Amino acid sequence: MSIRPVKFESRATPAMEGAGVKLHRVFGFGDPSMTDPFLMMDDFRNDDPTDYIRGFPWHPHRGIETITYVLAGTVEHGDSLGNRGSLGAGDIQWMTAGSGIMHQEMPKGDFAGRMHGFQLWANLPSSLKMTTPRYQDIRGSDIPVVVDDDGTAVRVICGEFWGTSGPVDGIAAEPVYLDISVPPGKRKTLPVDTYRSAFAYIFAGSGTFRDASKPFGVKVEKEYMGEELNIRDLSGNRTLVVFDTGDEITVQAGEQGIRFLLVSGKPIKEPVAWHGPIVMNSREELMQAMRELQNGTFIKVDH
Repeated sequence: MSIRPVKFESRATPAMEGAGVKLHRVFGFGDPSMTDPFLMMDDFRNDDPTDYIRGFPWHPHRGIETITYVLAGTVEHGDSLGNRGSLGAGDIQWMTAGSGIMHQEMPKGDFAGRMHGFQLWANLPSSLKMTTPRYQDIRGSDIPVVVDDDGTAVRVICGEFWGTSGPVDGIAAEPVYLDISVPPGKRKTLPVDTYRSAFAYIFAGSGTFRDASKPFGVKVEKEYMGEELNIRDLSGNRTLVVFDTGDEITVQAGEQGIRFLLVSGKPIKEPVAWHGPIVMNSREELMQAMRELQNGTFIKVDH
């Protein structure tokens, strides 16, 4: 068994998307090979409704899958296929855009005005870029939670972990998507398939995924950001950790414990041509998509 070293760490940065939604971009619009098959991830977390209420009005997607995971508040959604629904706390939606879909997502806060969730984009291989669009809406009550003897709790959203399978299935990248909580002070080793890309995103508490037995005073190179960081304490809220190769990761939880997403998937290793919410393999395919948006043939009637 080999522990995966940390390839790089970075902090999510403030961004604005949709009709003026304030969020934090975890990664995206950089070198897609660094997180292949995952293209982008956003953390939308606000206590002020004016920062998110305008939402994400109608917009197109093609060639990707979008994964929306809600922790607080709700997200009302609709699409060009006539689907309508609402995602609440703990729910997840896995949308395969395939050949093309128009949809909107409108967030609403909880009783205190809080809104929190994540959206992750996964690439589709060339063979599935023009597949039939579909949705998987999963209620939080249907997502299994596995609790280990030391109190570590894992919500298995997609894939298999500790002998338990998540409810989302039929996804091209065969991803494993986990929401993991490790109690204060605990050190935990978790399996990750050797042949998958993998990253963690800390969104509560603190901890370290570097040499978990010696978490302090480690000087590391932030390869992705091209700068150095001297780690004097544990990594905390809104920290992205991308792993190198191996078949396990190890995490040392801080005094408040740690909660993070652990996501892994099979790299596609294909050319990426990217224009906003449309991701294809070539510039020619992108231009074709733009022409179809303009002439009204973007949505395939036979789908």
